[in-house]
Amino acid sequence: MKKRVFDVVIVGGGISGCALTYILAKYSGVKSIAVLEKYGSLAPLNSNARSNSQTLHCGDIETNYSLAKAVQVKRRANMIVRYAETSEKNDFLYKFPKMILAVGEAECAKLEARHAEFAADFPYMQWWDAEKIAEVEPAVALVDGKPRAEKIAASGCTDEYSAVNYGNLSRSFINAARKFSADIAVNLSTEAKKIQKFDDHYEITTLQGTFMSRFVVVSAGAHSLLLANQLGHGLKMSILPMAGSFYYVPKMLNGKVYTIQNDKLPFAALHGDPDLIEPNKTRLGPTALVLPKLERYTGGTYWDFWKSLKLDFKVLKVFWDLMKDSDIRNYILRNIAFEIPGIRQKLFVKDAQKIIPGLKQSDLTFAQGVGGLRPQVIDKVTGELKLGEASIVPENENLIFNMTPSPGATTCLSNAYRDAQIVCKALDIPLDKQQLIDDLLDGQDLS
Repeated sequence: MKKRVFDVVIVGGGISGCALTYILAKYSGVKSIAVLEKYGSLAPLNSNARSNSQTLHCGDIETNYSLAKAVQVKRRANMIVRYAETSEKNDFLYKFPKMILAVGEAECAKLEARHAEFAADFPYMQWWDAEKIAEVEPAVALVDGKPRAEKIAASGCTDEYSAVNYGNLSRSFINAARKFSADIAVNLSTEAKKIQKFDDHYEITTLQGTFMSRFVVVSAGAHSLLLANQLGHGLKMSILPMAGSFYYVPKMLNGKVYTIQNDKLPFAALHGDPDLIEPNKTRLGPTALVLPKLERYTGGTYWDFWKSLKLDFKVLKVFWDLMKDSDIRNYILRNIAFEIPGIRQKLFVKDAQKIIPGLKQSDLTFAQGVGGLRPQVIDKVTGELKLGEASIVPENENLIFNMTPSPGATTCLSNAYRDAQIVCKALDIPLDKQQLIDDLLDGQDLS
């Protein structure tokens, strides 16, 4: 009996793999798709609601984005909003107030200039003084009912989508995809161990059997690079896994409160968020910590880290360049201390009081098991730490390898659109671009 050959095998059942499954099922002529997920459920790792900040990144409150990038990310994020509007069950997208908070004269001046620059492209963002902040987020503006000592201002809004449960969204994509294609095989507890190339197909070896495919898309986080390396791709890339931890406090915020990014720091600034799965709590974080493993809270993957690190003088130089800057060095050392029981609350509360000035150490609880791990890519040719999304698309191969740190979850549908075009062109399969553009992009294609 001849073995079955799928049109597309997608390795990884997180938000990226599920989004691509949906786009291919609804908008392309792809007939058969297999999704291989290592664990026993969809979205078990970084797409899980406990592993990320549950933020729809729109470029409006992320001060490390240039205006051009913010506008680009906004359009891509809006694809999730458009999808939600047509979804039979929206249990993944929520509206909360959100703001960028400036504290002190210098930050207020900087934020005011940014607000003016972004006003035309983000007209819903309002300039808030301390009095308005107190209306929206009393805990940010007041201490024991009195105005906080420092000057504060904010750029914010109250009626925009701001939070996403990416785990629920992943499951929604698969459920929706099955309505457009009966031939979608989701294989849980199925880890891709090896990918081999043959004349007219690829074979993916798992403990549950071998899957054959005309095209393979790997969206397996940090493990994508290891699978690419098996086939001789991405050998000049290295992985720096960055973990983020969080703290819980009793519900003190009504929405998302972001702070201004230090331009020298390549990691996320502290923010406060409502928690979609712990509604009576506010989540504060993240911290930033390098961990010598590729998955957090699952055990193992230490050896996988060393294989993906490919430690040499070029990688060491990236580490040296980071550590020789005093701002970055102090930030890294302080974040290591945030992980040490006994002292972490005492240290963290000082930073968190920038958002909630009346916060007490006794209010803080370390969020056990919360926080994911993001694969930051090191380019060993240029010696740069690449903080954005990274993909490997080998020429003359029916392969894509995606490593998608933030805002990869927010831009999952635009990334899927990009990959679907590559897949359909390689397989000579039609893709209804115009219908996708009309449905998800308000009739105007991405530039």
